[in-house]
Amino acid sequence: MPTASTRAAVRDLLDTHGRTYADEAGIHLRNTPQPLYQLLVLSCLLSARIRSGTAVAASRALSHAGLRDARRMADATWQQRVDALGEGGYRRYDERTATQLGVGAELLLQEYGGDLRRLREAAGGDMTTLRSLLRRVPGLGPVGVDIFLREVQGVWPEVAPYLDAKALQGAHRRGLPDEPKALARLTGDTDPALFAAAMVRAALERKTTEPGEHTTELTDGARDRRSVG
Repeated sequence: MPTASTRAAVRDLLDTHGRTYADEAGIHLRNTPQPLYQLLVLSCLLSARIRSGTAVAASRALSHAGLRDARRMADATWQQRVDALGEGGYRRYDERTATQLGVGAELLLQEYGGDLRRLREAAGGDMTTLRSLLRRVPGLGPVGVDIFLREVQGVWPEVAPYLDAKALQGAHRRGLPDEPKALARLTGDTDPALFAAAMVRAALERKTTEPGEHTTELTDGARDRRSVG
């Protein structure tokens, strides 16, 4: 049974960081092809060594350019994808990412008709298979797969609870249990994707140390690569 202090820590965590990256990017996540594809693209963008705010802005820019599904992404020219990414401030990796998005969209169209629900069906409820199928998407490495699965678990119940190392790190920083089963018992009626996102944001936050210094939140990929670089 959670203690009063633990319940208070969970409330504070959700009050401070309770927002998924999909919501921040304006993706109204449902188990339908378009928002699932938008989440996949966002996960690819967040995988790069770049600030999360820039990745989210790039996701919004792609959406505003009409590139919200695999067919439209594949049909767009490489330059159109580059321009949309640049509009969102995603300039450091725009050319490579534009290529990856085009190739990835073609793969999804050929293998699953552009519908990630078919990829889910192909995995047959097996998480190892699901991760392996997602890894075939260009630009979606282990970090990107973690991001996608953390965010999609609210609409793909068989994925929940999905609490990867980054989420557990955030739980530890907030004085919560850093063991998945113990954490899962604390969610209650909270969307598991929201709870996981809050813990990840807690892991990525850093405290300001000098007057006037701004807190900068990096993506999972940026932090993970910086820590080993």
